[in-house]
Amino acid sequence: MTSTPYTVDDVMTKTVVTVTATAEFKEIATAMERWKVTAVPVIEGEGHVVGVVSEADLLTKEEFHAQGPSLIEQMRRLGDTAKAGSVRAEQLMTSPAVTVRPDATLPQAARLMAHRHIKRLPVVDADGTLLGIVSRADLLKVFLRSDDDLAAEVRREVVERLFALSHRDITVDVTHGIVTLTGRTRDPHLVPVATRLARAVEGVVGVHCRLEGPTSA
Repeated sequence: MTSTPYTVDDVMTKTVVTVTATAEFKEIATAMERWKVTAVPVIEGEGHVVGVVSEADLLTKEEFHAQGPSLIEQMRRLGDTAKAGSVRAEQLMTSPAVTVRPDATLPQAARLMAHRHIKRLPVVDADGTLLGIVSRADLLKVFLRSDDDLAAEVRREVVERLFALSHRDITVDVTHGIVTLTGRTRDPHLVPVATRLARAVEGVVGVHCRLEGPTSA
């Protein structure tokens, strides 16, 4: 019932720092420092994503720099200890990369990040070609929408559509992203629906619903 939800394409960064599979350790570390990023997609050919190298992948070298891992630790952390001795992206990267499509909704991207315990996702097309990158910070951009913008959408997409006959008797106020609905409606059974739909508007932080039914005669 509400307008089309925001997608990854709406908030992703389209200029992406990348490296090739043959990029050396220092080249990767230098790129991260220069561009202030904590992970870089690894690409091949015309931009096909084959993996991701993160700061965590690089830090294993520092972790085991002064003293190598014990035999037990080597067995327990085979992946990390292998990376500690690696010097190129193809050896350091996490592969296959966890990616997301540009038409994924923001909640879908957020759930994927939470489930896989990662901070950013390369955005790819159907062929796996890199289109951009989306981070946790990008997903929070919707909460920067102005109160006026949110109020206009809640009124247009929720109140006017749901309460066609009594929408003029309903006030929509938004302060710091929190929506307050006040007034009377001829359809009190729709009040819980209005609360749910208002809360689903991208950028809404919370909803206070103070709608009441018609006054008694």
